[in-house]
Order: sequence, then structure tokens, then C-alpha cells
Amino acid sequence: MSGQTNQRIDAKRLWDSLMSMAQFGATPKGGVRRLTLTDIDRQARNYFRARCEAAGLTVRVDEIGNMFARRPGRDPNRLPVLFGSHLDSQPSGGKFDGALGVIAGLEVMQSLNDLGIVTDAPVELINWTDEEGSRFGHSLMGSGVWSGVYTRDKVYALTDTEGTSVETALDQIGYRGPEPAKPFPADAYFELHIEQGPILEREHKEIGIGTGAQAQVWYDAVTIGQDSHAGTTPPSTRKDALVCAARIIDLVDRMMRARGEDGRGTVGQLLVSPNSRNVIPGEVRFSVEFRHPSDAEVDRLDAQFPREAGFIARDCGVQLELTQLFKIPAQPFDPACVDLVRQASARLGFSSREIVSGAGHDAVYVARHVPTAMIFTPCKDGLSHNEAESIKPEEAAAGCQVLFEAVLARANRTI
Repeated sequence: MSGQTNQRIDAKRLWDSLMSMAQFGATPKGGVRRLTLTDIDRQARNYFRARCEAAGLTVRVDEIGNMFARRPGRDPNRLPVLFGSHLDSQPSGGKFDGALGVIAGLEVMQSLNDLGIVTDAPVELINWTDEEGSRFGHSLMGSGVWSGVYTRDKVYALTDTEGTSVETALDQIGYRGPEPAKPFPADAYFELHIEQGPILEREHKEIGIGTGAQAQVWYDAVTIGQDSHAGTTPPSTRKDALVCAARIIDLVDRMMRARGEDGRGTVGQLLVSPNSRNVIPGEVRFSVEFRHPSDAEVDRLDAQFPREAGFIARDCGVQLELTQLFKIPAQPFDPACVDLVRQASARLGFSSREIVSGAGHDAVYVARHVPTAMIFTPCKDGLSHNEAESIKPEEAAAGCQVLFEAVLARANRTI
């Protein structure tokens, strides 16, 4: 990696901090299981809070558990420059998804201290609550409440598989804060994240310049047939909910592939009932999602899928219940913020390319209120949401250095 400036983050401290965070919820296969609002999450939050306070930051927590760590600027009347990500993980997640953005943000703060830099504007590091959605079924929960996409009370009422509500879980770990969860005036938001895909690695690029995020539509699907004996029920009288679901899953895959390399269509959850070897399944519950950079294409997918899935269910003699969970338009990021990422990458001599994010990130909701951009680093084989998720120390350092440069430029800009 080429390019030097006289203001460098501490790459070793960054990596050591990432490895320290990875101990909270560490799994035998080298990943992490740090589900939101669990005791492990509490431990990780406490560690993060202690590190922030040791760096002289003022930490506050809002009513959905989002954590904000502020470093004052020279001008208290300037709007703050925000940056961050999330610390929660998938049930069998990796060390870097989300954590890279938070811990790199902490390194930015520590490097500002080390270098004796006082920014003109305040700078503020954020740990968003429950980005993953793996416990309560609502991804981007903390940023969603903060941005007004979800109401606080609706999210408080969500429950996990054991019946524990979000409100109760926040109280159990002591992170239901007094601050209202709502947007406040801010100058910009930057989020560093692993790519979670293969493009940067495949093209030998060190930095991805996030220009926006894909449109998405998510559904809950239920096929309802009839439980019956596997040995005595002939084909003519079967109402096999699993066969119907399988044909709909194939439809999802075909619709995705018809959109070429920009298409995304996934069924990630499947619950078969009664799930017995010798019983024809009477009910199947499964998730469906589509993503695409184009709003118009997601609109077409949203019109086509329910219609064609309904035809499949009719032909199978099975009832289909389809509920749209949400539909998110494509979210372009702020051109000026994106350009700061582009300029930082070029100044540091990193190879780069522009990327429209295929994953949902807190930045997508934050961008509705605050000028936003994202920075991506490669990850090995494009693998994420997996315990084998991996990045190199120099890749983490490159992303953090670009974040440092972009935040500093924005916080010191002439207005």
C-alpha cells in the first residue's frame, strides 16, 4: 500500500482493539455470537464505553440503546460529524461485520488525541443497537427508531423466540438510556464496513467508495396444505406445503437470475411443520427478499413475485399467505461526503472503486436525515455472516485511515 501522510492512525492498536472486541462472544470456529441486548452484548458495550471514556469522550445512551461518544470541537456551535456502525452480530457471525466501523471509529478518536488535533466541529462515534435483526427480527432497529422509520413503542414490543421484549431486554442489560431516540442536527455521517461481497478482492481494490445502497423488498411467506401420511396418501390427494414452497423458492432464484449480476433474491429461513420424516408437510414458513440498485426493478419484482407465487400455490392446491415486511427505496449517499472518501483514498494512494452496497446498513436510514457516505474494505472470499469471515490487518488499517481523513476533512471544512 502506497501513500503517506504525517497524520497516521495506529494500525497495531486498531488490530489489537478489534481482537479484544472479538473476545466478547467468541466461538470455537473463530467467529462471534454477540446477539443484541444479551449479556454478551452488555459486556461488549461496557468495554466500548470504558475505552471511549478513557479517551476523554462523553458517552450518552438513548432510549433504544444507541450509544453516542462525543469529542468536543473548537467551535461548540458547529454541527457534529458522526461516524460509527454496530457491535451486535449474527448467531454465527464474524469478528469484523459492524465491529470494524465502531472500533475504527474509536481509533480515529484516539489518533486525534495522540496527534493533538482539535477539530473545528465536534466529532461523535456511534454504536447503533441491533443492526443485524437476528434476535428480534427487525434489522436496522436502532437506526430505524432514531431515524423515525419505526416507532419506539412498536420496537419495544418486539419479542425474541423466548418471548422477551426489546424493552425488557434493554432494561435487563441496563442500556435503556434517558435520551430520546430521534434525529438531531448533524453535519455528516461516515460508516466504515467490510464489503461482505467479493468485488473488491476480485478486482484487487483496497477501498470501496460507497455511493449508495440497493432498494429492497422483504416478505414473510406461509404455504398451508394438509398434514397427511407419507405412505398412504397418493399424489392426486396430496396438499404438500413443502413442495409448493420449494417451487416458490425456485421462482425467487429464477427471478433473481433474470436480472443478471445486479439481481439479488434470497430465501434464508425455512420452518417446516410438522417436520416429521413420514408426514407430508402441512405448513411451511419462509422468508423472501429481493434487492436491486434500481427502484423501478424492485417495483417490478414486487409486482411479479406475489402474482407468480400465487399461481404456483393454486396449481399445488395449497394456500399462500404473503406479507410484505418492508420495502426500502434505493438510497443514494451525499455527493460531497462521497467525494471526501474518494479524495482521501486517492491522497493515500489506495486503489479503489465505487460500490452500491448490496447489504443494508445503518447508514441507509441515517442518510434520510444526515449527509452520508460509506467506506468499504475487502473481506476474504467475500464471505460474511459466517464465523470464517476474515480481513487482513493492513486492510483494516487502510479503511480506518480513509475514515480518519474523511472525518477530519469534514470536521475542519470551511463553512
